[in-house]
Amino acid sequence: MPGKAFLHDYDFDPGYGMDLGRLLDIDPPHPPADFADFWRRRFAAAMALAPKPRTRPSGQVLGNHAVHELRYGSTDGVEIGGWLLLPLAGPPRRGVLIGHGYGGRAAPDAPFGLDDAAVLFPCFRGMGASPVAGISPQPAFHVVHGIEDRDRYVLGGCVEDLWLGVSALLTLIPEVAGRLAYRGSSFGGGIGALATPWDRRIGHLCIEVPTFGHHGLRMVLPSVGSCDAVRNYQRHHSFDVMETLVYYDAACAARNLRIPTLVAAALFDPAVPPPGQFAIYNAIPASRRRLFLLAAGHFDYPGRAARERELAREAASFLT
Repeated sequence: MPGKAFLHDYDFDPGYGMDLGRLLDIDPPHPPADFADFWRRRFAAAMALAPKPRTRPSGQVLGNHAVHELRYGSTDGVEIGGWLLLPLAGPPRRGVLIGHGYGGRAAPDAPFGLDDAAVLFPCFRGMGASPVAGISPQPAFHVVHGIEDRDRYVLGGCVEDLWLGVSALLTLIPEVAGRLAYRGSSFGGGIGALATPWDRRIGHLCIEVPTFGHHGLRMVLPSVGSCDAVRNYQRHHSFDVMETLVYYDAACAARNLRIPTLVAAALFDPAVPPPGQFAIYNAIPASRRRLFLLAAGHFDYPGRAARERELAREAASFLT
């Protein structure tokens, strides 16, 4: 169903006049020549750090998991907070990290279909349980923090938080090495696409309505949310934000994915334009990708809850 079939109050078309065929024809952008070197260098530096994770039982049970509060160290001296859920039935057989959207996370979710997994819910720097002095938790300010320096841009730190979250999980439960997966939606989906190509410890990836795909399109397509904040920043500053954003394009990173990847992409989305979502999907080698089609993202519509339950079942099966 083309996105324009939905009734809405936006002053633009969140379907962008594109049907599935046109979205699947979008060419992903080409990265700068030093794109891979930029990220491999950052990964190597992050791997030189010991996250020194600490856990504390919360006394809470979610589904078939016991909830533990978690803290671990990341780059720049940042301390990351979150939760580690451990199976009640016995030792974990695998590990899953679950990212969050740009609203942050106040608590873990019940991990549907992951009864045998240790599940780590990190809060990326500046959000939720990971406050950082000087970094606003508000998406409109968070997304432009440090944007004038590609080495200090906050998204790079969030990617490092994910890498060191993997290190923290393996420090606490080394037996799940070789059986790790990541799942993230919206902001967490974009961070996952940026992080996973360089971290061979992650074997499966599920990203839902992922952001940060094809910044060249995102900067010219009307939308609400984080990209609108970046456009507003650009209007008031002389620095060309694309000098930094080309290194943080999830579609460029996705060209380097070599693991099975499930992408849940929407035909209609006012916050994360579908052309950017599909640019990420299209960039993944065809033999490694699977598409789960959503009628809409970041938008309520009839049948949404049922479709999201189908996605939860699909993701749990895919990450097994």
